[in-house]
Amino acid sequence: MTKKLYYESAYTREWGTRITRKLEREDGAYLVLEETAFYPHGGGQPCDLGWIDKIPVLDVVQEDGEILHKIERLPEREEVTCRLDWDRRFDHMQHHSGQHLLSAMCLQVCEAETLSFHLGQDYATIDIARSDLPQHQLMMLELEVNDQIYLNRQVTNYVVSREQAAALPLVKQPKVTDDIRIVEIEGIEYNACGGTHVSATGEIGMIKLLRAEKQKGNIRLYFKCGYRALKEFNAGMEILGSLSARFNTAKEEILDRIAKWDQEQKQLQAELNAVKAENDAYLAGKLLAARQGRLVKHVFADKPMKDMQNLAAKLTEQAEVIVLFASNSDHKVVLAQGGESGPACGAFFKQHLADYRGKGGGSDKIAQAGFNTMEDAMAFYRFTAQSLGQPEKE
Repeated sequence: MTKKLYYESAYTREWGTRITRKLEREDGAYLVLEETAFYPHGGGQPCDLGWIDKIPVLDVVQEDGEILHKIERLPEREEVTCRLDWDRRFDHMQHHSGQHLLSAMCLQVCEAETLSFHLGQDYATIDIARSDLPQHQLMMLELEVNDQIYLNRQVTNYVVSREQAAALPLVKQPKVTDDIRIVEIEGIEYNACGGTHVSATGEIGMIKLLRAEKQKGNIRLYFKCGYRALKEFNAGMEILGSLSARFNTAKEEILDRIAKWDQEQKQLQAELNAVKAENDAYLAGKLLAARQGRLVKHVFADKPMKDMQNLAAKLTEQAEVIVLFASNSDHKVVLAQGGESGPACGAFFKQHLADYRGKGGGSDKIAQAGFNTMEDAMAFYRFTAQSLGQPEKE
């Protein structure tokens, strides 16, 4: 049985030990060690990574009470030196202890039990038994949990029997019945837990609540602790600084400046839409006058898809015409028809697009497609014009 050094001290970073078993499986090589400080996946906490004789450890799992270390290749020696990726381990310690503290405060401040915990690479989450959590209560919870960090309460762990555990005010009853490991936050809570933790709440650094969202009738809290929270703050400050420089205004005035800028953009967009409408009316008349039979076709140098669709809709509203447009800049084609006797645009595209490596679709009245190259787009445009009885002139 492997000796679990992470239970003796979560701060063990390097140690020497002996390999007791080597396994080669389809998915890679595994080692069993006489002693290990590598924590396996479990309890919502990811596994530790690091090195065994400078060989990277890729995964750590527990199977039938045995801890297996997946590595890039088997080492040559039986006596090996192991080293944790300490930054990863300490991040997990900060977040697991932070979760215990946050869950305890959710119970005190919000009267909400924690239902689950997940520690991911970007953020951590807990789901709590609440149907909603107003913003003012979220802020109060954040202040309360950080107050407990600043009090630097001791975090200890120890093993008790089932009878001893029954006498403790545990958050929830443990699944195991023997050698129950208790993590105690001084004056806050007793929790049966097998994870790695800091030795005092001050080492959590801080807890930043990112957001709260509804999840299957409960509330999911997203949060970061310690160095992750610091990185989140620094990233936010960098964005804030860039916006301040971009709008040439103080950070405190950015929201007002953005609101003013947004109003200006809406005004400009309204003016642009009016100009586009006027231009489309002129262009529609010109295209209708130049049409051959029912077909109105044109190749634009750089007209966006949305603008081609709007112009096509305007033309089909004015007359019972078939409209075929293409745009060279973004390799798009639009087909539309007015009246009752025109082609089913969507069905036509579905039948022929694959032959020209195009993707798209639409309804009976209008369809659109995009192509990887201008050559493919123009080939489809010419084919469509020919199919509608109007071949493209060379």
